[in-house]
Amino acid sequence: MKRRLIYLLLLLPVALSAQILQPIHWQATAERLTDSTAQVVLTASIDQGWHLYTQDLPEDGPVATRFEYACPVIGKTTTDAEVHSDYDANFEMTLTYYVTKAVFRQEVRVGMNEPISGSVTFMACDDRQCLAPETWDFSVTAEATSETVTTQAAEPMDSAEESSLWWIFLMGLLGGLLAVFTPCVWPIIPMTVSFFLKRAGAAKGQTAKAGIRDALLYGLAIIIIYVGLGLLVTVIFGASALNALSTNAVVNLIFFGILLLFAASFFGAFELTLPASWSTKLDNKAGATGGFLSILFMAFTLVIVSFSCTGPIIGTLLVEAAGKSYLAPTVGMLGFAIALALPFSLFAMFPGVLKQVPKSGGWMNRFKVTLAFLELALSLKFLSVADLAYGWHLLDREVFVSLWIVIFALLGVYLLGLISFPHDDEDHRKVSVPRFFMALVSLAFAVYMLPGLWGAPLRAISAFAPPMSTQDWVAGQGNQTSRAGGEVRFDDMDEGLRYAKEHNMPIFLDFNGYGCVNCRKMEAAVLSKPEVEARLRHYVIVSLIVDDKQSLPAPIVVTENGKERVLKTVGDKWSYLQRSEYGANAQPYYVQLSPEGKRLSDSYSYDEDTQKFLQWLIY
Repeated sequence: MKRRLIYLLLLLPVALSAQILQPIHWQATAERLTDSTAQVVLTASIDQGWHLYTQDLPEDGPVATRFEYACPVIGKTTTDAEVHSDYDANFEMTLTYYVTKAVFRQEVRVGMNEPISGSVTFMACDDRQCLAPETWDFSVTAEATSETVTTQAAEPMDSAEESSLWWIFLMGLLGGLLAVFTPCVWPIIPMTVSFFLKRAGAAKGQTAKAGIRDALLYGLAIIIIYVGLGLLVTVIFGASALNALSTNAVVNLIFFGILLLFAASFFGAFELTLPASWSTKLDNKAGATGGFLSILFMAFTLVIVSFSCTGPIIGTLLVEAAGKSYLAPTVGMLGFAIALALPFSLFAMFPGVLKQVPKSGGWMNRFKVTLAFLELALSLKFLSVADLAYGWHLLDREVFVSLWIVIFALLGVYLLGLISFPHDDEDHRKVSVPRFFMALVSLAFAVYMLPGLWGAPLRAISAFAPPMSTQDWVAGQGNQTSRAGGEVRFDDMDEGLRYAKEHNMPIFLDFNGYGCVNCRKMEAAVLSKPEVEARLRHYVIVSLIVDDKQSLPAPIVVTENGKERVLKTVGDKWSYLQRSEYGANAQPYYVQLSPEGKRLSDSYSYDEDTQKFLQWLIY
């Protein structure tokens, strides 16, 4: 009551003078930031002697300045205008206000060429009187500027791609180090030393500097061969097909068979070797040729002889790299080649180092069998991709986890010397301290996976295991397949759009893949978090699987890059939608849409930062 009385007294001079006063003059502009965000700039020019109240005033004070926007906002409205503060005897409180000029900025989510509308409610006063609260409506359009859009939009993509390439490079390094200890590579060490000793003997008076040069050239030749292989894969398949390669069910079935074959060989069922004539011819060629060419032939000999062991490692690396970016196969092979070339360069540089290398024997077979267990576990990941793509349901999550538990438990038992394979010697049952700790890790890993049989997320293996949606039973939730209770989920774009329009709900569009490792990581590390699930319940979730091999009711003919193409499977349809509508072909790929299907935000790809994902979500 007191506040109303004060307003009437302050407004009385205005009523008596019968003048229309407009001491606050507003202007609205908008600056385009990205293709889906803009910054609204609201400028208040204030006549001399008047002031505009701030956004933060006490509850019983005058009307504070308030901004409303028709589109989603990002953060709060900010200003760098100078704030004045004085005690107001009329309201009996200290009030804050602006004088002369105040510029307010607000970032909003809005599509290209869409108008940005809103309103400002405000109150102006001078030393004698206050005007009644007013509302000023505005509508502006943010014009696209190529500089700001390109810079702002491309940065997250570049950052994610750079992170992905570093991960592939590290995977290549690890694969190369693993390859050094495989039984196929080990015999090449004395061959390498013998070759370079012969070169030193043939070139009498050869200086140590020349020997080091040859050794470095040898390492460089190995790197050239493997990086060339990565480039060849990229050139043959191209950027779009590389992503399809990593999620292709037939390719994954082939790799499942290859890894299973090599695992059986390493267990001792049979020996896999390339024809001896291949390596013999190359070795003879290397000995008969001079200069860098002979070193290159020696490097080819290493590649050919070691292929039966390095092949599965290289193949796995290339399939994993194929889903990342155009450069990923080359970067992965660069890491692999560096790790493999480094020890051989050292052996070539310092032949005496060979004396320190343990001779192959029982320890080599144990390493071989350990590798067989790991290859067997990895092969199930490739089988799982094909199983999901074709809907066979042979390897649902419980089955996959059960098999991994058994494999790693048996590996632990083997390392403890409790079981043996055909080529193990008597020393196998004598357990060294390193073997004991390796067995402990393997058995502990098997125990860690046990809760996964009842629906535990098992984030450590989320990149390999089938998605939670294939889990038939989850403890405490009974028979279910959805990841989070309360979600509205569709696997068809048209159905999802229809539901979103009927219920006026935004859409969370998820381009996914059965063979997408990063999709599984995002689901386990981000999308399954309670705070994220709570936010996603505000959306209609449309999850589109780009490698779903289910046939369409009728083929769809489309034109892409000037050529006609026939879409035959459900995965073809969603993959084409992602490329044509959003200009992307990698997964995971998330987009927020309005109930009418209009884009509300930038895309979000693989990034396991939960807080960043929550900030990206609008609702």
